[in-house]
Amino acid sequence: MAVRQPLAGVRVLDMGTRIAAPFCAGILGEQGAEVIKVEDPIGGDKTRTNGPFTTDSDGNFYSLFWSVEGRGRKSVTINLRSSEGQDLFRRLASKSDVVCENFRPGTLERWNIDPSRLDPKLVTARISLYGQKGPKSLYNGFDHNAVAFAGLTHLTGHADQPPTRPGLSVSDYLTGIFAAQAVTSLLYERDARGTGTGGVVDAYLYGSVLRIMEWTIAAYDRLNSVRQRTGNRSDNAAPLDNFQSRDGRHVCIVAVRQAVFERLCEAMDRPELLTDERFATPKARRHNREVVNQTVAEWASGLDATTIEERCGRRGVPVSVVYDAADVVADNHVRAQGDVCTVHDPVIGPVRQQAPYPRFDGDSLPVPEGAPRLGEHTNEVLSSLLGLSEIEIAALKRRNVI
Repeated sequence: MAVRQPLAGVRVLDMGTRIAAPFCAGILGEQGAEVIKVEDPIGGDKTRTNGPFTTDSDGNFYSLFWSVEGRGRKSVTINLRSSEGQDLFRRLASKSDVVCENFRPGTLERWNIDPSRLDPKLVTARISLYGQKGPKSLYNGFDHNAVAFAGLTHLTGHADQPPTRPGLSVSDYLTGIFAAQAVTSLLYERDARGTGTGGVVDAYLYGSVLRIMEWTIAAYDRLNSVRQRTGNRSDNAAPLDNFQSRDGRHVCIVAVRQAVFERLCEAMDRPELLTDERFATPKARRHNREVVNQTVAEWASGLDATTIEERCGRRGVPVSVVYDAADVVADNHVRAQGDVCTVHDPVIGPVRQQAPYPRFDGDSLPVPEGAPRLGEHTNEVLSSLLGLSEIEIAALKRRNVI
């Protein structure tokens, strides 16, 4: 299988911390860009201190979160609060194509390294909670706040329970993806169209979530309807749920279209349901959705999850066993797709992680290098890109610039 790196030759400065901006840089890196991570000399990216933790050969705690999200880049430590550090960053930026950052708006301006003070050919992805402008732009916050503000938390959970945040940092990862796409668009405009100038991407966490909120705003505008929580089910169609199987697992079945429901009845050996007026049409099933879902639930409770999946899958009924991490890693389809790869982490050695995604026409992307130690590449980068001598680098270290 061929290896493709469409962004080879592009250099990215990742000066972000935690998730959103580093994830944006990481996506670009997995598609071939060289990523240099600029970290504070004291502690570095805060993800380095996020659990869960394993231990290295010396018994020191090591973040598995960092092992995944820090992979595929070089680490350079620079004190951006110092004038010398700011000068070093500007020089590195002049040798780069992209900057990814997620400081609070105004921080780069105070440090004299905002886009207006950098090379105009740069594409800068500026990621924040509320955006670079507006009455809430200086508010501090995290993914929890973004999904709440954008309306997703309100829709998450069961109708008779309080709203629940999604189980992952949805806004961080979504914003990283949207920002990476916008970065490549500006790179295309700069290079393919020959403008020679980059631009700034204003990517804010709540905006990425708001963009995927389906019909919620339109329904409020035209119908004065405020969408509410429905749990795993839908107010508009049935059967649809995560149904518990005999062996205590759950299986997601979506059989709301007429042809699919007919195939589900075949899988259930219940052809008589098709002549029951409560089940005969999508409209009838929507009206009687509780009894429809309960009927499927009773059938599912008598079979193991794998049997349900096989019966439905063979007949073209959309079905998925609700997997945990162990299930994902063991699944034959996941293995065949190459969705889990082994990354060599320089601290803890081989560790299985999610593989780079997506792929290009079946070609693979290279397995990323392991997450770097803090400052592991400082000397290499400052020497190769900026031409600094060993004596100059040593002097910067003595002055706590790097």
